[in-house]
Amino acid sequence: MDRLPPGFRFRPTDEELITHYLAHKVADAGFRTLVIGEVDLNKYEPWDLPLRAEMGEKEWYFFCVRGRKYPTGLRTNRATRTGYWKATGKDNAVYRGRSLVGMKKTLVFYRGRAPKGEKSNWVMHEYRLEGKCSLHHHHHLAKNEWVVCRVFHKIPASTKKPPVMIKAEAASPLPRPPLPTIHASASRINALDSIDVTCFSTLPAATFDGNLDDDSFAPAEPHRPPPLFALGGDDQQAAAGGSDHILALLGHTIWNDCY
Repeated sequence: MDRLPPGFRFRPTDEELITHYLAHKVADAGFRTLVIGEVDLNKYEPWDLPLRAEMGEKEWYFFCVRGRKYPTGLRTNRATRTGYWKATGKDNAVYRGRSLVGMKKTLVFYRGRAPKGEKSNWVMHEYRLEGKCSLHHHHHLAKNEWVVCRVFHKIPASTKKPPVMIKAEAASPLPRPPLPTIHASASRINALDSIDVTCFSTLPAATFDGNLDDDSFAPAEPHRPPPLFALGGDDQQAAAGGSDHILALLGHTIWNDCY
């Protein structure tokens, strides 16, 4: 294809890098692709590699030939002008289904010279063919051992921004709102003072049927509620006897429980 489609992201798996790209490069050194560049990793520092890549934002891919440290040896030359790539851990096998197709090696870049180099955060994953497609079965390709590499800069955990913690300050309690002021006139207060609340006994009325004339049930001085209306001279005297009889009856049932 002449160019990549809009929004294209190159995020191949380990198996795809080996079977779809590295295998073609090993079989044909002239193989080219728009997503993987070709570079000599010994001539460039890792922070210069993003500018040499065909594409990538956080990861960059390259084809390169593993250089020999010695002409007659098998050790790989991984030194650059300012440092070197050092392998870490063991190689991991890459499978396609149940078939072994390659190996994955992890390397970290160190500034300076071994063994006193300073470790950096630049990491490289190097993929090589293994199994039936490896160079051990193609001796005519042994001088050009192609590999494909994924290079990226790892962000250390210490530089990641910690979550923002908001510490609650010891705040003084909020003042309570003032109670609403009740405005009442003097005449209304005097009217409330003159209201009598009637209290009824909870005892059954049959308790007092045979003891209405007993002086023990009558209060010494029964409280007389104010009259509901004023009576004239003769009417007041006529009603006096009836009101006394009614109050005598109420005194047994009402006022005895209230006082």
